[in-house]
Amino acid sequence: MIHSLKAVVFDFDGTLAIPTINFNEMKQRAHTAVKGVYPNLPDLNGLPLLEWLDMAQKQAAQEKLSIAEAIEKAAISAAKDVELEAAARSDVFTWGRKLLSELLKRDIIPCIVTRNCTEAVHIVFPDVDEYCPIVLTRDDVPMVKPDPDHLHRALVLAGCQPEEAIMTGDHIMDIHTGKAAGTLTAGVCTGEATREELEAEHPDFIAADCWDLFLQITSR
Repeated sequence: MIHSLKAVVFDFDGTLAIPTINFNEMKQRAHTAVKGVYPNLPDLNGLPLLEWLDMAQKQAAQEKLSIAEAIEKAAISAAKDVELEAAARSDVFTWGRKLLSELLKRDIIPCIVTRNCTEAVHIVFPDVDEYCPIVLTRDDVPMVKPDPDHLHRALVLAGCQPEEAIMTGDHIMDIHTGKAAGTLTAGVCTGEATREELEAEHPDFIAADCWDLFLQITSR
């Protein structure tokens, strides 16, 4: 398999980096911040932050309120505070740099696609550009994963077709993204989702972590 693989696309938090973000806290802070701009704000309803933000903006538009930009500014500012606080407590997994170096030696391009912000990625992994030539955060794309456009943009930069790449992540969202984009998929048990939750999505690979995934790929 290693001979046909041209790119490995990684999620970041929980996949290449030790997970430290409290997503519930992030959503609550964003909700509180937006409430000051839009008192009629809808409940979080279990949605991820960016999807809830989109719902809030659409509801405000239906109410003929021109506050979409203010809603987004308040929510993203609050979320970013949590992300940067978490980034200061995080680090790349111990095998991270070695893994990315081994891929580069084999002419396999490592890519990162993440819903996190660029600043947080560089706090956690200050030398990321030396190891990973393609990094696309939410600041770089119009639509974030699970929209396949996020992943497709990375593949275009890598110069490879979806079938020549594997999308790797610790969340079922990463598997959904890869399947929607037409890549191989891998779930790693280093973050939010349990092995059982990942297995239920039927990825092509399940691994303890990304280094274990690398060993599986190179042994085929």
